Amino acid sequence: LETAYQHVRTELAASLIQHIKNNSWGFFEHMVVKLLVAMGYGGSVRDAGQATRKTGDGGIDGVIKQDRLGLDSIYLQAKRWENVVGRPEIQKFVGALHGQRAKKGVFITTSYFTADAKDYAQQIDPKIVLIDGAELVELMIDHNLGVSPVATYVIKRVDTDFFIED
Repeated sequence: LETAYQHVRTELAASLIQHIKNNSWGFFEHMVVKLLVAMGYGGSVRDAGQATRKTGDGGIDGVIKQDRLGLDSIYLQAKRWENVVGRPEIQKFVGALHGQRAKKGVFITTSYFTADAKDYAQQIDPKIVLIDGAELVELMIDHNLGVSPVATYVIKRVDTDFFIED
């Protein structure tokens, strides 16, 4: 049962990444904001969407509140790319974050990051989280974004406590 579930999930992930790549970069940027809201960041999709439109670009594709009160912000970079994302792209994002005096950033791509980019992101301040295409679609599946349940199965076991006589 677990093997079948993992197979279905793998095929769903492959289909999801293809659907993302088939849409526009604007769709991708808004989808990233919706994902972070679904994960519990920000106030509402409406607030987060307004932040995305205000930002323009300049190395920042969106800004989302870290919490509902807006005590801190997370700056977003979203790249709908086929090619690998290297350290120079992360360095540009860091420069944009410094320009905003930002403390936190999330860089999301449909492709993947080089080892050098990952190492660099772990060593710098501001704190940057890298999310590649594989992790992106896993998060979408986990938070029900762009997917809908087809069936739910509940596996049961005997409740031995029920059968204990007083």
